[in-house]
Amino acid sequence: MSSKKMLITGGAGFIGVNSAKHFLNNGWEVVIFDNFSRQGTDINRKFLEDNYKERLQIVVGDIRTDQEELNKLCEECDIVLHLAAQVAVTTSVVDPREDFEINALGTFNVLEAVRQSSKKPAIIYASTNKVYGGLEDVEVAEGDIRYTFAGDMTGVSEAQLLDFHSPYGCSKGSADQYVRDYSRLYDLKTVVLRQSCIYGPHQMGVEDQGWVAWFMIAALYNKPVQIYGNGKQVRDVLYVDDLVNCYDACIKNMDKVSGEAYNIGGGKSNTMSLLEFMDLLNNEMQMPLHYTFSEVRPGDQPIFISDNSKFMEATGWNANTGVREGIVRLLEWLQESKDILSPMYEVKEVKAS
Repeated sequence: MSSKKMLITGGAGFIGVNSAKHFLNNGWEVVIFDNFSRQGTDINRKFLEDNYKERLQIVVGDIRTDQEELNKLCEECDIVLHLAAQVAVTTSVVDPREDFEINALGTFNVLEAVRQSSKKPAIIYASTNKVYGGLEDVEVAEGDIRYTFAGDMTGVSEAQLLDFHSPYGCSKGSADQYVRDYSRLYDLKTVVLRQSCIYGPHQMGVEDQGWVAWFMIAALYNKPVQIYGNGKQVRDVLYVDDLVNCYDACIKNMDKVSGEAYNIGGGKSNTMSLLEFMDLLNNEMQMPLHYTFSEVRPGDQPIFISDNSKFMEATGWNANTGVREGIVRLLEWLQESKDILSPMYEVKEVKAS
C-alpha cells in the first residue's frame, strides 16, 4: 500500500486502543471515530494522546447519525477497522432498538460510506461467535469442572449453522451478513471475523462484558461476581495482541481473505471454564473472588471453542499467547493502572458467600 491510513470505528474502546497502538507503532496514520459513550474510553483517549503526538487523529462522532463524517473519512483511508458496537447480550435484551441501531444500522452506514467513496477502502468487521446462538445442535458432555464437546469435535468451524438467538446475536449477525454481501454485490474488499472472548490491557470489564478482566478487577477491588449457570461453561480466550496480529494478517492477505468469514479465538489450547478461572485466581494468584450462582442466561453457550484452521491456512496466523501468560500481562496492566481505575471500581466491603 502506498498510503497507510486506517479508520478505526470504536477506536477508543478496549480492542480499538490496542489496535491503534499497534498500527501507529508500525508507521500507519490512524483516525479514531468514537462517540465516547462507553466507560473508560476517555482513559484510552488520554493514553493515545499522551503517547502518540503524530499520525493520530481523533474524531468524535456516531456511526448511527454522522453519515456525512463517515463519508468524508472513508475517502481518506485505505482500511476501515469496524469495531464500534453495542457489545453485551444483556444490554441488547433490555434495549433491543438501540442495539439494532448501533450494530446493524451503524454497520450499514459504514458500508454505505465505503461503497460510495472513490477510494473503496477495505473493511475488517469484528463480528462475534454469538452468531452461532446457543449451539443447541452440538452434543455436550458435562464433567466435574467443565463442559466438553461430545464425540470427535474439537472446535466450532464456519460450517456451523448461524442461529442468532438474542437481539445482540441478531444485530451482529445481520451486520455480519451485510458485510459479506457487500463484498459480493459491490466488489468491495471485506472480511468478517467472528471473534471469541478477547482479553488484555485496557479492558475495563463489567459484569455483562469482558468477563476475564471483570473477574480480575472484582478480585482486586473486592467486588462480588455473579455466575450465571453452574460455572462449567467453557470459552476459548484470545489475548488482544494476537487479535491485532490477526487484523494485520487480514491486511497483508486481503486479496485472499476478502469476502470470507472466519472464526477467530484462542482455540483448543487456550480454554478455561469459569470454575477453572476462579480457582486460578483464588488459589494460584492469591486473588480471592467473592461469587454467587444464578440461573443460566438464555442462549448462553455451554461451550465455545473456535476452530481457527480456516484463517490459519489462509494467512499463517496463530494464537501465540498462552492463557497464563496473557492473564499475567493483564494483571500487570491492572496494577500499573490502579490510580486511574480506582475511581471506576470503588472498593466496598463484601462478605464471602
